[in-house]
Amino acid sequence: MVALVTDSAKTLTGREPSRATVVPRIRHVAPAGIPDTPDTPASPATPRKAPVLGPLGLLTVLLGAALPLIDFFIVNVALPTIERDLNAGESVLEMVVAGYGVSYAVLLVLGGRLGDTYGRRRLFLWGLALFGLTSLACGLAPDAWTLVAARVAQGAASALMLPQVLATIHAATSGDRRGKALGLYGATGGISSVAGQLLGGLLVSANLLGTGWRAIFLVNVPVAAVALLLALRTVPDSRSEQRARSDIAGTVLLAASLIALLLPLTEGRAAGWPVWSWALLIAAPFLAWAFYAVERRGEATGGSPLLPPSLLREPALRTGLAIGLPLFLGFGGFMFVVAVALQQGLSLGPVAAGMALVPMCAAFFAASLTGPRLIPKHGRRVMTWGALIQGAGLALLGATVLWRWPDLGPLGMAPGMAVLGFGQGLQLPTYFRVVLGSVPAERAGAGSGLAVTNQQSCLALGVAILGSLFLTLAPSIGVRDALLTAFGVQLAGIAATALLSLRLPRSVA
Repeated sequence: MVALVTDSAKTLTGREPSRATVVPRIRHVAPAGIPDTPDTPASPATPRKAPVLGPLGLLTVLLGAALPLIDFFIVNVALPTIERDLNAGESVLEMVVAGYGVSYAVLLVLGGRLGDTYGRRRLFLWGLALFGLTSLACGLAPDAWTLVAARVAQGAASALMLPQVLATIHAATSGDRRGKALGLYGATGGISSVAGQLLGGLLVSANLLGTGWRAIFLVNVPVAAVALLLALRTVPDSRSEQRARSDIAGTVLLAASLIALLLPLTEGRAAGWPVWSWALLIAAPFLAWAFYAVERRGEATGGSPLLPPSLLREPALRTGLAIGLPLFLGFGGFMFVVAVALQQGLSLGPVAAGMALVPMCAAFFAASLTGPRLIPKHGRRVMTWGALIQGAGLALLGATVLWRWPDLGPLGMAPGMAVLGFGQGLQLPTYFRVVLGSVPAERAGAGSGLAVTNQQSCLALGVAILGSLFLTLAPSIGVRDALLTAFGVQLAGIAATALLSLRLPRSVA
């Protein structure tokens, strides 16, 4: 074939072609009956190997996901001890909770975007390391305001780490493995929330080496170190194929929107609702509109918006995010008011208050493992069933509180807690499958950041709204009736979750 091409060139030009001007093209000629194949390219592009998340890698990222969620709730049962030890007022104590939650929620989308751009494994490792260091700073804080500052930094470290967990699962698993991984992620979230308050009670009561409340933060340091060593060996790297440019305007506006909403709701009541709190609440919707306008313009002009509005074009994604509002708002508020009511209203110690949540934790874990097996066959009905079961459990718990207060202990609350926890456990994995199911792999970080920002913002709002309602009513109508009122508000949210679930597609990816 080479000689034939050379002779043809000599016939056309009348001279022998030089080696510099002749570029032989080798074409494979297939035998008769066998289809010809295209020319072989000279330098074939090597496709990037898809990342694979193994069992130990999954365990490692789930451990990383558990740490921030545990620390969101672990301080609830330690607040009275912190108040006595650091001579902190109520507003400062709320900042210990709110400072972590606000910085966490504000930076989650940015953390997901950074993972897309610079590598999710790298951001996960940095987040783990910084989480360990900021936990050490919390445990060694000499006064209340230093503790608040350390908690804000700890929330920022969590925001770097957590979005990489969902994004890695989304990018490095598929099919049944992804469904099981998301089920375990949902189980991790629920168990971490409940275990945080139980672990906090145990550590405060144990007073290890005289550390008291400080142990709830210091225990994170060795755990984060072990997770960091495991992650170096087991977590695969993944990132977006296209390197995104920074979106400074979008980042600033998103942070301003969330701060304007969350800060006054978490601090306003304790501060007496000053002018700044109302000013921020009025500014919040305008800042949110400005953020959306900037992101829409950036995507339309070929920019790299922090949160591309095109992600919201999928109806299932929008409905899933809407379902997350009452789901997580009720969960965050429930955990807070129950912890306070059991300690202040029933005079239970931190350990007994934590033990009351054990049936809820066990049922949540069982349902989180069961739900992913039901979703392929029953689709959206799993979310509806979960909401109805959760509502039945909360109604049973409310009836128990109404009839047996104040002669009520962890054992008497167990049936209602177990039913409630099972319903929640069915909903969480379904939520994450719905929200992430329509997100392409290259946008896994942004989609994960959106999902967990919705989750964490609503948890913080739940503590602020239901917590403020409970704390405002308790002095006038009593702890029991204030708790029942909070339960009634949460029941309305559960009903909204059930109704919204009917708008989901019949089948869930």
